[in-house]
Amino acid sequence: MTDAVGSIDMPDAEDEAPESKKKTRKGGKRAKKGPLKRLALFYRQIVAELRKVVWPTRSQLTTYTTVVIIFVVIMIGLVTVIDFGLDKAAKYVFG
Repeated sequence: MTDAVGSIDMPDAEDEAPESKKKTRKGGKRAKKGPLKRLALFYRQIVAELRKVVWPTRSQLTTYTTVVIIFVVIMIGLVTVIDFGLDKAAKYVFG
């Protein structure tokens, strides 16, 4: 049975590439640089990535902070009520 690419029983020609033609590199470009140059490159890449970040405005930051604080206060209240209820239930059951 054949399809548009080839036979099911026969692999494609590009799958049969001889192993001798593949080049293996040890270390790549990093092996050529010293540790200080690699460290400097790392920090340059960090600065480049931080420049891509879209920083929130002051009003957005205030809004986000307020939402998080309100959410945390609500969750603290919820956990406190559940804890108090379970405490009362345990005292009722176990004396």
